[in-house]
Amino acid sequence: MAVPDSKTVREARRLIGNCVLFRGLSPDGRASIGEKANIRSLAAGETIFAIGSPGDQMMALLEGTIRINVPSPDGKELLLAIIKPGEVFGELSVLDGKERSADAVAETDCTVAILNRRDVLSFFEQHPSAWLQLVVVLCERLRRTDQIFAEVALLQLPSRLAKMMLRVSTGVPTAHMPKIRFSQRELASMVGGTRESVNKCLRKWQSSGVVQMSEGSIIIVDRAALENIADQG
Repeated sequence: MAVPDSKTVREARRLIGNCVLFRGLSPDGRASIGEKANIRSLAAGETIFAIGSPGDQMMALLEGTIRINVPSPDGKELLLAIIKPGEVFGELSVLDGKERSADAVAETDCTVAILNRRDVLSFFEQHPSAWLQLVVVLCERLRRTDQIFAEVALLQLPSRLAKMMLRVSTGVPTAHMPKIRFSQRELASMVGGTRESVNKCLRKWQSSGVVQMSEGSIIIVDRAALENIADQG
């Protein structure tokens, strides 16, 4: 395995230190937890951790893309999140040491910074003020997961797809209309559907002027119409 350069190491420590779990701490406190991080390279398709495996590490993604998946109730793969550079993942299982609740797979070649559970727990013992931020994170994650599973269980595919597209387009910088750069396969995994069913919805919406499919992306042309589809349930 190649030895990471000093720039990569500094970026790893910065990301770990700026993780939402540690964001409210002093610069010295964030620096001390960042010093514990190790660097690892991963090949595309490699499993970083699997559902049911021990939760003994958390990671910050430096380069590449990572998928967080779980099996859906009907046996399909449900995509919970796409992790992009600068984001932290795997931190929740680290806190209680229990099994992972999802799979994490490298979508592309990746570089991650890794922090071991013993270092995280030791850090919280030394900085008890960080526990309050942890409660906020846990509540946000729980609400988000509950929302995804409720939508899969209760809503028809067009409403689920519309809600997901609105969700992932929020905050996307654009001069005119937001672009969604997830593939149709990724959107299908996010909403517990098939690529074929998602494609059928998108083509229908394109014909009615709600979206436009172009060059590997989906452009929301009429957000109000998409919001109406989402609200139909």
